[in-house]
Amino acid sequence: MTETLPSYTRGQAGQPLIEMTIGDKLDEITARFPDNEALVVRHQGIRWSYRELQQQVDTCARALLAIGIGKGDRVAVWSPNNAQWTTLQFATAKIGAILVNINPSYRLHELEYALNHSQARMLVTAEQFKGTDYTAMLYEVAPELRTSPVGKLQSVKLPHLEIVANLDEQAHEGMWRWRDLLQQAPQVDGARLAAAQASLHCEEAINIQYTSGTTGFPKGATLSHRNILNNGFFVAESMGLTERDRMVIPVPLYHCFGMVMGNLGCVSHGATMIYPGEAFEAKTVLETVAAERATALYGVPTMFIAELEHPDFDQFDLSSLRTGIMAGSICPAEVMKAVNSKMHMQEVQIAYGMTETSPVSTQTAADDPFDKRVTTVGRTQPHLESKIIDPTSRKTLPRGEVGELCTRGYSVMLGYWNNEEASRSAIDEDNWMHTGDLATMDEDGYIQIVGRIKDMVIRGGENIYPKEVEEFLYTHPAIADVQVTGVPDKKYGEELVAWVQLRTDAGEVTEEELREFCKGRITHFKIPRYFRFTDSFPMTVTGKIQKFRMREISIEELGLKA
Repeated sequence: MTETLPSYTRGQAGQPLIEMTIGDKLDEITARFPDNEALVVRHQGIRWSYRELQQQVDTCARALLAIGIGKGDRVAVWSPNNAQWTTLQFATAKIGAILVNINPSYRLHELEYALNHSQARMLVTAEQFKGTDYTAMLYEVAPELRTSPVGKLQSVKLPHLEIVANLDEQAHEGMWRWRDLLQQAPQVDGARLAAAQASLHCEEAINIQYTSGTTGFPKGATLSHRNILNNGFFVAESMGLTERDRMVIPVPLYHCFGMVMGNLGCVSHGATMIYPGEAFEAKTVLETVAAERATALYGVPTMFIAELEHPDFDQFDLSSLRTGIMAGSICPAEVMKAVNSKMHMQEVQIAYGMTETSPVSTQTAADDPFDKRVTTVGRTQPHLESKIIDPTSRKTLPRGEVGELCTRGYSVMLGYWNNEEASRSAIDEDNWMHTGDLATMDEDGYIQIVGRIKDMVIRGGENIYPKEVEEFLYTHPAIADVQVTGVPDKKYGEELVAWVQLRTDAGEVTEEELREFCKGRITHFKIPRYFRFTDSFPMTVTGKIQKFRMREISIEELGLKA
């Protein structure tokens, strides 16, 4: 009788980790591929070679030094995707300032919290986004800006913030214009920038990303050069990325998917970063892929669904596509088939992780069997370890059993900024990051996410993992997307509610039809008690479904508050 293996794996370690800073890596790649196209920003009409990107970055870095920003200072950026965002990402890395990513959907209360919690000295802001006037909001939270000399803000509500730069072409009281900021660069020569860059170490903090918690205040995951440069590199290595690849990045830069897997994945290989627009829009992505002859495309499954479902889909030649990443949630089998065939992405990969792990911990491979690419999140990434434990005893479980997924290695964050207690509860004494995700590991080391510990629904004593029910409902020919969560029930404790988005050509579908579809095919207690038809799901700006909001809305609509 063969002994069951423990749910533990270690990724390959053949290729060494990159032990250098992000600024040094940009310089190395620029020396190798100076004339390669580095950045294409369609909505801004920008095309920069690696040499031109390096020049922009160095100018920005010298300007930051000129106005008094240096190593360890926090520089916040509150903006949708654009060339300035990326310039700032690499410029702060060159001088050791810590970039603080502000979610573009943040409003006053959240903005104030993030700026004060990170003690940001500087904020770079867009003028507006999606009808929200950022500039007006800043004047509301810091009215002192209107009468403040540029770069010398003294605000009651934002006591640490001194400098605000606005990306708008128009001048605003108390704020630098971006182009005027860059004009400060001549005050600092190249030697001073080189000295600042040489003083840095790759294990130092370079980035704070606020995680969107469902309860309490967001926590600031603090990441180093080593964390994110290596993660971007190894994600792209798995995709076989080279200097000849052209990647369309429609996911937000403020999140790891954009700035790490996208920007650093490309830059570490000399590939081209392509932004189709400020934010995701399906048709713009399709147009961009076709026009730029892109070889790689990123997105969450809901983005790929929107692209495939777009009425003009057939008008675009996507034959240049080869690879890409789907992350954020498991890809339904029918969507994967369509992405492989209709979008020509035979080598598309699934990546799994979290902001706290820079972000990717596991990834499928281009040659993985189809069933592994639609039911698992792949195997452990190079130089990392994965294990699945009993959440109570913390003992490693045998393969095939459901438990909490933990990960360890170079990618684990330095900690939560200014929050020792939260850091200790997330990273244990042996440096394992506890993900909060329920998972299983099969005999080949493939990991399947079955839900969040907090998302698991207990109905009449039976544990139900919503993902399992979602995967079944995806097989209904009329369903384009579906999300399942739990709602309170007097008799059983909890019941399931399924939010269903129908295909555009689906015609009329009723709740009763969906129940009949389930009967005899899945266990009776897994059949949702409630169905809700919808055109969209509550989600974060990164495209992650907010199940807690689904639950709240469903409780309200179904009158289950009592």
